[in-house]
Amino acid sequence: MKVICTNRKARRDYEILETMEAGMVLRGTEVKSLRAGNAHLKDSYAAIERGELFLFNAHISPYEQGNRFNHEPTRTRKLLMHAREIKRLLGKVQEKGLTLVALRFYFTDAGKIKVELGLGKGKRSYDKRRAIADRDAKRDMERARKEKDRER
Repeated sequence: MKVICTNRKARRDYEILETMEAGMVLRGTEVKSLRAGNAHLKDSYAAIERGELFLFNAHISPYEQGNRFNHEPTRTRKLLMHAREIKRLLGKVQEKGLTLVALRFYFTDAGKIKVELGLGKGKRSYDKRRAIADRDAKRDMERARKEKDRER
């Protein structure tokens, strides 16, 4: 599995409760641009409209050697999942107020391009500060442990 791009901001802004994989309907120039690694997922999310799953605000740069039929960089892209999975997600998103966030684009071993979606709950600013404090404390403890091991 080769990762094309990740959405690092999503893990900071959301508490990811569950992850799932979805296929995408892409045009030829989009696939070529993704193979070159020209994409980013900043502020991208998925939503369910009329029983179908769509990806919004995902930026795939236009293909360098593309002609006048090149794609729109931030167009809405249809995601492919089974109907029962979409219904389950719809229930969770409506009932609990969760959000579907795009976490990363990647190639499978078979060469297919997939998007990893995360079912996330938005973090408040104090949750973010607590996460930063916990990470710093863990880093300090690890540093102290390594220093103590070095003294032995």
